[in-house]
Amino acid sequence: MKQYLEAGQVINKRGLKGEVKVDCYCDTLETLCEISTLYLDDKGERPVKILAAKPYKGFVYLTIEGINSVEDADRMRGKTLYADRCDIPVDEGCYFIDDLIGLEMIDADTKKVYGKITDVFNSGASDIYTVSDGAKDYYIPAVDEFIIETDLEKGVFIRPIPGMFDEAEQLK
Repeated sequence: MKQYLEAGQVINKRGLKGEVKVDCYCDTLETLCEISTLYLDDKGERPVKILAAKPYKGFVYLTIEGINSVEDADRMRGKTLYADRCDIPVDEGCYFIDDLIGLEMIDADTKKVYGKITDVFNSGASDIYTVSDGAKDYYIPAVDEFIIETDLEKGVFIRPIPGMFDEAEQLK
């Protein structure tokens, strides 16, 4: 598992004192605002201290120690910011997307492997797992009605309904 996860990307400068505008990759803007140290690399070797953070109109505005001018902020544009997974609060039963990618989707009853999770996105109502069998992609809502168990070592166990996978109708 990766220790440092993408938390956002600097997309612009704001004001004259070095504040930066960040496109947040966290579940909520508030989650990113609660993190006091971010990193400029995915190994945790280039920490930056966050002096202030505030959400505004779908973005997070950060004041970063050592970034004190519009020129400093402009040099940050395009940089990805990483967070230590230990600094990100995760509710029970929730998982980091990075940990789900690559897990097998397994029938809870028959143990048939339907494919691997290749992407996770949110449709508004719930997260959707993209599952690929190598030839076709399937889109599975990550809801309790279908997802029986998530085991980060073994895979995601599902109880499919007819039509969810091509073979699911034949199994019922």
